[in-house]
Amino acid sequence: MAAASLKFTVRRQPAVLVSPASATPRELKRLSDIDDQDGLRFHIPVIQFYRRSALVGGRDPAPVIRDAVARALVPYYPFAGRLRELEGRKLAVECTGEGVLFIEADADVRLDHFGDALQPPFPCLEELIFDVPGSSEVLGSPLLLFQVTRLACGGFILAVRLHHTMADAQGLVQFLGAVAEMARGATAPSVRPVWGRELLEARDPPRPGFAHREYDVVPDTKGTIIPLDDMVHRSFFFGRREVAAVRAHLPPGLRSRASTFDVLTGLLWRCRTMALAPDADEVMRMICIANARGAKHSGAAAIIPEGYYGNAFAFPVAVATAGDLAAKPLGFAVDLVKRAKGEVSVEYMRSVADLMVLRGRPHFTVVRAYLASDVTKAGFGDLDFGWGRPVYGGPAKGGVGAIPGVASFLIPFKNAKGEDGIVVPMCLPGPAMETFEREMAKLLSPPAAEQPQDDAYPVIRSAL
Repeated sequence: MAAASLKFTVRRQPAVLVSPASATPRELKRLSDIDDQDGLRFHIPVIQFYRRSALVGGRDPAPVIRDAVARALVPYYPFAGRLRELEGRKLAVECTGEGVLFIEADADVRLDHFGDALQPPFPCLEELIFDVPGSSEVLGSPLLLFQVTRLACGGFILAVRLHHTMADAQGLVQFLGAVAEMARGATAPSVRPVWGRELLEARDPPRPGFAHREYDVVPDTKGTIIPLDDMVHRSFFFGRREVAAVRAHLPPGLRSRASTFDVLTGLLWRCRTMALAPDADEVMRMICIANARGAKHSGAAAIIPEGYYGNAFAFPVAVATAGDLAAKPLGFAVDLVKRAKGEVSVEYMRSVADLMVLRGRPHFTVVRAYLASDVTKAGFGDLDFGWGRPVYGGPAKGGVGAIPGVASFLIPFKNAKGEDGIVVPMCLPGPAMETFEREMAKLLSPPAAEQPQDDAYPVIRSAL
């Protein structure tokens, strides 16, 4: 269990700016029309926990990582700049070389105090990734913040906060991978960074070719955006056994075709909708993050080159009424998710870029909406700065974004028993969380026809 009630003291040194280790170009670089949409204009936190390692003896991780950041910022120099807004709300990065924020800290806590299962929500998170006053604005702020917190056991925590307009999870991991390589002694990153944001610019004239219901303008007439008071954060673990139990509720054809993301996202959408109990006729939206890397254009080569670190994903949406989600079998929700995700192609990405320009870079719809992002393949768990792989690596919490409570991540995770699986942090009002757990327990048990004679079947495995 994660020690949610754990309290400890963090002693921070003043934040400093780390600039590139050598001279970098001074220029203005426009972001893509995918990067600068409203829904990405926020800072997103990730966190990595590392054990003490005999391989590095008593080396202090803070100067090692700080120096590696400075060297990685040379090829990744746009991260050392500041955002400006041009005509039509277009964002561009002024490559000034000013640098990124870096905080060195110590905590009077050991890694084992966090418990066997290191997963969100993490105690004292605001102390482990300190919001330096004035640093979280969209324009004119540092685009990255690092905090290295040394622990009493000799391990450490690396927390990183990214301005999401600059990169997605895969792009951030690519940059942090370069930092890790430098920390281990490399002189250059193994993956050459590619800016190339013009690849995802709108066409002239813009001509969206899809409905893009993820950007529908929906009035919140019934106050169904989640209230932010009384929010409860909890994580749920899905190992092979849990995923198989949920699959058993699907019709045979879908059972074999649906990905784990489809299955879990359909489950989460259905249970979350029932927990929030909207009117039966209310239209609910399940927004899926779909990565466009590797997407082909009419059979041609992939448009997104290796090394591209900008945002290369879309928000395809599944749409259904709350009544249908509650009354119909789980397969209904899973199939809608699978179909929505399958829409994403190069043409879809260009259509989104066109829409952004035509509509003034709107935020994706948050009214009666839920968003799921799969970071199981992003690679946070592979980042080795010389101390080995992290005990936990990935998003610092669920519910992040411009509108808290709307987003969840699917994060790769090994539980206390050594089982590999996926952990999903959820953020819901207290009473709704209880209903959510109840509804999910039903779908984590075998279908009625397959109920075992005893009651030994495991139900929910939660962080708390």
